[in-house]
Amino acid sequence: MDNLLSIVTFTPLIAALILAIFLRGDDAAAQRNAKWLALGATTFTFLVSIFILTGFDASDTGFQFVEEREWLFGLQYKMGVDGISVLFVMLTTFLMPLVIAACWDVTHRVKDYMVALLVLEALMIGVFCALDLILFYLFFEAGLIPMFLIIGIWGGANRIYAAFKFFLYTLLGSVLMLVAMIAMYVDAGTTDIVALLDHQFDFAPLNVLGLEVTGGVQTLLWLAFFASFAVKMPMWPVHTWLPDAHVQAPTAGSVVLAAILLKMGGYGFLRFSLPMFPIGSEVMGTFVLWLSAIAIVYASLVAMMQDDMKKLIAYSSVAHMGFVTMGIFAANQQGVDGAIFQMISHGFISGALFLCVGVVYDRMHTRDIDAYGGLVNRMPAYALVFMLFTMANVGLPGTSGFVGEFLTLMGVFQVNTWIALVATSGVIFSACYALWLYRRVVFGDLIKESLRSITDMTGRERAIFAPLVFFTLLLGIYPSLVTDIIGPSVADLVDNYDVATADLVLSHDVASADH
Repeated sequence: MDNLLSIVTFTPLIAALILAIFLRGDDAAAQRNAKWLALGATTFTFLVSIFILTGFDASDTGFQFVEEREWLFGLQYKMGVDGISVLFVMLTTFLMPLVIAACWDVTHRVKDYMVALLVLEALMIGVFCALDLILFYLFFEAGLIPMFLIIGIWGGANRIYAAFKFFLYTLLGSVLMLVAMIAMYVDAGTTDIVALLDHQFDFAPLNVLGLEVTGGVQTLLWLAFFASFAVKMPMWPVHTWLPDAHVQAPTAGSVVLAAILLKMGGYGFLRFSLPMFPIGSEVMGTFVLWLSAIAIVYASLVAMMQDDMKKLIAYSSVAHMGFVTMGIFAANQQGVDGAIFQMISHGFISGALFLCVGVVYDRMHTRDIDAYGGLVNRMPAYALVFMLFTMANVGLPGTSGFVGEFLTLMGVFQVNTWIALVATSGVIFSACYALWLYRRVVFGDLIKESLRSITDMTGRERAIFAPLVFFTLLLGIYPSLVTDIIGPSVADLVDNYDVATADLVLSHDVASADH
């Protein structure tokens, strides 16, 4: 089928327009219709995306399902997926119906809420499919708007502060990326990402403000993109917007933020930083590895100090994204495989953990850890599901969380054993804060009067968790489902990186000989 990527990308947007234009009123019937239309559109999008996965040839390391045509003002509309991006498209389309189902009890401005989520889905898919710099930037930045509204309208008491902090951090980080994209166009004469992957940007040393920049133009371009993607992930120390955004966002917003939006930063590193600026990545690689290791330990220690369930899980996400950046800039097969696997796995696990918080928050209207205790006595099914995802978050063998962390640590160990050692301590810390949270919320005697009438998960809530449980266990037992798809594309990326960085070694040798 032609135009599959466009269909998958713009179906949610069309549904959002139908909702916005034709659905009138805010009574119970209108709210129900809005939810069903949003659920139908996201489910249809997921079903269509299955055709992309089944028709995808993993042995082909190039871009597939490519669509290319002239767009507005002579700009290029070009879409396509490879082994690195196709699973992020699948992750997005898979999770969005579950996110819509998790919003079923929302009663405040339901139509607007569904429109925001549908528009956000379209923009997120667009990021992973775009093969043009301008198109990528439009999708990447436009995604801020619906997320800003979701936090600012349906969030908690300090939602306005959190929404503006989220918006300003991510927007300011992307300004440098826009400048870099303009410089790339001037240098290469194209905004076509496929063509730019074959273009070599100058890496001769530069003198900038009296400082010699190793890697020259490539390092400067790398830094500009890094400013955007590091904030998006987010990496320490530009992570402070994330806990505030998570705490104030509604459950659906937190799920989308943790499971999909954060992955755009990692995807950006894989699509731009490593393949387009390999010399810059090599020059700055050790810096990023240490930054990632520090993030893992720091965020884990801060998580132990939290008394808000959402904030604890938010800091856990910062720590787990540290494994991702560490694996990417290890720049070897195991590291990059592990980073992508970790992002996919984290999509299931972190999304499920925020849904777990949402289940009890809907009943008790508090996220304070001290407000709970002994839930296993009243909510055995919930306790079982929460335990599974807690163990997966720790990296228990047999769950998808183990595979990603193990692969990234193996990849980093080949590069720097000290960094691998520091990062491995984060696994121990994660067990401390995750098990501490679970023990205080679920175990113990049911002594709080307010909890005596709490009810276990409904059929709808169990149905939402079922596919997340299934894939968390399936990928833990059979990780080849992911690695077989991403493997050839990652191998091609790493091979090209090794060839490109050999030029840096050669230039250093020549310079030393001349000297």
